[in-house]
Amino acid sequence: MDAHSPADSSGPDLSAPDLPPPDLSVAAVADACPRSAVSHGVGVAGLAGLGLWTVFAWRYGMDGPHAGLFASVIACGVPMLLWSLLVDKVHRRPSTGIDWSGPRRSAREAFDISVVKLAGLWATWGAIALFYGTARWYWEGGYSYAMQLFTWAAVPLLLLSIPYVVWLDRYLVEPRDGSYALGQWVIGGAAGKPEEGAIPAHLRAWAVKAFFLAFMLSITPANFANVIGWRTGAPFDGPVNLANFLITILFMIDVSFATIGYMLTCKPLDAHIRSANPHMAGWIAALICYPPFVLMGNGGPLDYHSGTAEWSRWFAGQEALLWIWGGMLVALTAIYAWATVAFGLRFSNLTHRGIITHGPYRWTRHPAYLAKNLFWWLSVLPFLSTTGNWVDIVRNCTLLALTSAIYYWRARTEEEHLFEDPTYRAYHGWMERHGPVTRVLAAGMGKRWQKGEEATEKG
Repeated sequence: MDAHSPADSSGPDLSAPDLPPPDLSVAAVADACPRSAVSHGVGVAGLAGLGLWTVFAWRYGMDGPHAGLFASVIACGVPMLLWSLLVDKVHRRPSTGIDWSGPRRSAREAFDISVVKLAGLWATWGAIALFYGTARWYWEGGYSYAMQLFTWAAVPLLLLSIPYVVWLDRYLVEPRDGSYALGQWVIGGAAGKPEEGAIPAHLRAWAVKAFFLAFMLSITPANFANVIGWRTGAPFDGPVNLANFLITILFMIDVSFATIGYMLTCKPLDAHIRSANPHMAGWIAALICYPPFVLMGNGGPLDYHSGTAEWSRWFAGQEALLWIWGGMLVALTAIYAWATVAFGLRFSNLTHRGIITHGPYRWTRHPAYLAKNLFWWLSVLPFLSTTGNWVDIVRNCTLLALTSAIYYWRARTEEEHLFEDPTYRAYHGWMERHGPVTRVLAAGMGKRWQKGEEATEKG
């Protein structure tokens, strides 16, 4: 019987005197939380590298965009990469789809496959370049820096993709992936017919990477500069300054880890995209939270800031309350950042890149969404208005409630996608039984998600 199946009521009577007592240690192991796809050490290594570089950059006032990019790609990314390869040995995992015991095919055979795959990969990159060139917002504001980076990287990536793909195709158990399927469509004729569903899955995965990587690169420099720009001594000048400074650092950590996550989606690191969310509702729920489609931004239809003020204004002169409220906001931001750090090299919206079950994901299945929404309610305080107008209060509370509802919707659509993986179904069932926050929320709602119960029983 599976450990996550309901008990059979017709089993033996363990209270009978002629039977030994049950082995509780075996039962505990059987009901253990599924192992996380990422170890704690990966995130710790990234934090250490990022912290050292930030201190160095702060010491010498290095707040330019290249310094911010270095923080994400080199200072944060390289330690995580080394830990993953040298300590966790992720490249040896069967989930990579790579057999390193010896070349599975000759260089000539691999080259024939790689030609088709490169045709599909380059066609994908060409479509992304066309999208970037057509969408005007990518050439304004912070996005312009991301476009410069892509322009500089275009030729090196094209050249390096040839030896990388040919080399990897010699060791892949099944090299005919989504890029190969698209290459078949591009070349046609002798290349054969693409596998059904392979091209849409390939395009979804690259659409996620193209959209979110450009966004992350556009905000990385500013987030890093915000930390470096604080004056020496000012961060410790009272509870408000300290809270804002710590929150700024935590947002910088979140952005740095997310940026490197979108960059290193490759099989040798076991950080590749297993699947991108195939449900349209999931894409809509995610995209309306990011520019240029964001609904909650300034002037947007769900902008809940009309007539509001910073939390520090409402508690001005109340030193104890400022410390308490600032501490809560820092704690929520820390949980939010920790949820991203827990992904290591694998953070990504709308994708499945391995199930994360450690860190704050032992408390609740969606720690980032929960922490983020609580932060907004506590920092904006929409039930208070500088105008004294009750209409503003009702409007702001309603709009922020709708914003929170959208994140609940995002969580549901993400789980609908992840439920296809039996590991996630096992994790979902374990959290229903043991997750402290999950159990409290389930009790508060008065019921559990029916789909989750059914999937757990089938597990």
